[in-house]
Amino acid sequence: MATVQRTALIDTDPEALWAAIRDWGQVHRRLAPGFVVDTRVEGDVRVVTFAEGTVVHELVVSLDDDTRRIAYAVVGGSLEVVHHHASMQVFAETDGRSRFVWTTDVRPDSLAEPIGAMVDQGIRVIRGTLGTAAGPTA
Repeated sequence: MATVQRTALIDTDPEALWAAIRDWGQVHRRLAPGFVVDTRVEGDVRVVTFAEGTVVHELVVSLDDDTRRIAYAVVGGSLEVVHHHASMQVFAETDGRSRFVWTTDVRPDSLAEPIGAMVDQGIRVIRGTLGTAAGPTA
């Protein structure tokens, strides 16, 4: 199984970033508009449509306000995976910025590169939506 992990500093208050992530049915409006073009909630599953046409059904596994973390797994849609589990978490930095960590475990391993490219693009859009870039993605 491959792991894709990115950490990015975002020039926005951690509570503002978490509020956008936590509003998990509004990704296309509040977090990553243009990268995600539609999000629908069907029970505890969100159906996410990306700009390039991929549609994924994501089961929200955990939504934790205390740790500002969401975890989700792809359970259907057009992305052909054996396993996909991801989490997003927001940490406060001392200067009022946010440290954003996005981790995805995926199988088959051959999906690590395209998933990594999608994560990188998503972070660029999130930075543009909620704050300016503050250092490299790691």
